[in-house]
Amino acid sequence: MPGSDELVALYDQAGAVVGSTTRARVRAGALWHAAGVVLVRSGDGTAVYVHLRTPGKDVFPSTWDCWAGGMVAAGETPAECARRELAEELGVQGVEPVPLFTKVYDDGRNRCHNFAFEVRWDGPITHQAEEVVEGRWIPLDELRAWVDDPAPQLPFIPDGREGVREWFRRYG
Repeated sequence: MPGSDELVALYDQAGAVVGSTTRARVRAGALWHAAGVVLVRSGDGTAVYVHLRTPGKDVFPSTWDCWAGGMVAAGETPAECARRELAEELGVQGVEPVPLFTKVYDDGRNRCHNFAFEVRWDGPITHQAEEVVEGRWIPLDELRAWVDDPAPQLPFIPDGREGVREWFRRYG
């Protein structure tokens, strides 16, 4: 698995940093970790950028997502992670992610504190080939219908679904 020896921040269940370990150990041991995730909205706020994850992803491969993001690296803050991941995955730079909330996700295999951020962006999107297959802008009402559908036609990432439902609850 590419990046399996990458050092990531290790968190406890309460959301505090307690050390670092490898990505591989986090995945193998279902250890608590954190991610910086960014919702990319159009400048006017009416649409969200969604993207299809590659089949080679180590968790939730080949699912659609509306959050650009990834694991917080050792020594990195969630905000730094959010900026880095936004630039890597979608090529979005020069805009500061606004903090929103932290959404805990725990399905027994994946235990993560998702630190959610948002940006407004009308510039170009450049996909990172190792992470993103394709993407597109969709109106907010379509995103809401997609994540509320109990059997969607296109698979949506489970933690991202919970995160965007929380976003709609708070802001939509």
